[in-house]
Amino acid sequence: MEMTYTQSADSSTPNAISPMSEQPILGKYGRMRRTYLKENKKILYNRMLLNNTLWPHLLEIDEQAHAMVETMVAQMAKAEGVTEKMKSTDPMRWVGLMNNFKNAAEEIVLRELVYS
Repeated sequence: MEMTYTQSADSSTPNAISPMSEQPILGKYGRMRRTYLKENKKILYNRMLLNNTLWPHLLEIDEQAHAMVETMVAQMAKAEGVTEKMKSTDPMRWVGLMNNFKNAAEEIVLRELVYS
């Protein structure tokens, strides 16, 4: 690996590229998990940070959480009989029910996956 340097008046500093700049963007649940670990599980957070396992862990949590929310919302909608027909005939009721399903699913995912 070749290093390049920037020369200033009395010293030269290496041009470093942050490893985070090459990483995929972290989603909502991954950011929430990072905050939780940073504030409540400081030793685990620092260990993962030093071992370079934090970012893959956060990406995995984010992926799993999104998949779980999608699956749970679909299951709740099916169980309650919410269909695309309802979306066109009674859109306000459909939106209300779908928002309730999403909030309930997110609450479960946060408790079981993000904040555990």
